[in-house]
Amino acid sequence: MAAAAQTQLANGVEGQTKQNGAVDIQDLHTSAAKLSIAENATYDGSTNPAKTPFINPSSASKLPISTPLTADQSTKYEKLLTTVKSWTTKPSTTPNPPDHPLTDSDRMWLTRECLLRYLRATKWDVHQAGIRLQSTLTWRQEWGVEKHTPEYISNENATGKQVLTGYDIGGRPCLYLNPGKQNTERSNKQVEHLVFMLERTIDIMPPGQENLALIINFDKKLGGERPPLWQGKQVLNILQNHYPERLGRGLVINIPWIVQPFFKLITPFIDPATREKLRFDHDLRLLVPPEQLLKSHGGDVEFVYEHEVYWPALNELAAKKRAAMVQRWESAEKKVGESELYLRGGDGAVSEGQDV
Repeated sequence: MAAAAQTQLANGVEGQTKQNGAVDIQDLHTSAAKLSIAENATYDGSTNPAKTPFINPSSASKLPISTPLTADQSTKYEKLLTTVKSWTTKPSTTPNPPDHPLTDSDRMWLTRECLLRYLRATKWDVHQAGIRLQSTLTWRQEWGVEKHTPEYISNENATGKQVLTGYDIGGRPCLYLNPGKQNTERSNKQVEHLVFMLERTIDIMPPGQENLALIINFDKKLGGERPPLWQGKQVLNILQNHYPERLGRGLVINIPWIVQPFFKLITPFIDPATREKLRFDHDLRLLVPPEQLLKSHGGDVEFVYEHEVYWPALNELAAKKRAAMVQRWESAEKKVGESELYLRGGDGAVSEGQDV
């Protein structure tokens, strides 16, 4: 694929919106065709085997259709937006410093859809949504979400124990977790790795989609140890408190007996909303178009993980999309409450989506 076409597509020219606020997958492929990019193209054009992430969802995917907010929801959103716009700092968990200044990156993170996700997660409690937003801003600062570079994380993914590629039937990017390919000792860096991959998954979401599909494959042939309970609880805490309403589907396959007790132990800590999104040993071809589902998971895609090829390609794709969003945000006066649909290359705002 030509470098110019890669750059244009990664910069979001593929995103088009309908008047009702929905994004038509076909529009993505129409724009891609103009750039001589084939449907189901990978970032480097590799096929049979594919070695880098898919650029766009398949034409078989259907992105969510927007649903207007009710009058009460709109009032609560506006109240929260007014509060958030007044923030100039975020709390610190240590007395020195007592707080952190709010950065441009923080303000860009506080999108319209972000505020709505926290409102939904708190059942539209404006006060609690504000508290949780501040908590996440603090966590992102002190966890170092934006300081963890591809170089720092690289060794954690050397075996391909996490792979981000393809999109499910709802246009959600698919993040594959392969515990059997564990290559490092238990440490906090393993959790940092997951957070890094979640951030890259969010970076490559198409216009109109704000959820991801998490696919966990406990391949019996690969073995692997049961994750420690503390690590499972930490990951759940991060997902539920700092990435609310981001999980669209959690698909778990090939569960060996050795990790079944772990799931029984961890289940009480999973909130009901998240639990409803989990599917165990489901036919993945029904949830992910086979042309973008890895063969190791029942799909048609022959995929080979070569770290020196995949890792720079993923991070370059994500960085280009992220840079394009920053450019749009800056050109639109750096607004708190900006539309993610606009930032990703669309024309309007999506409020609520239907499940696919």
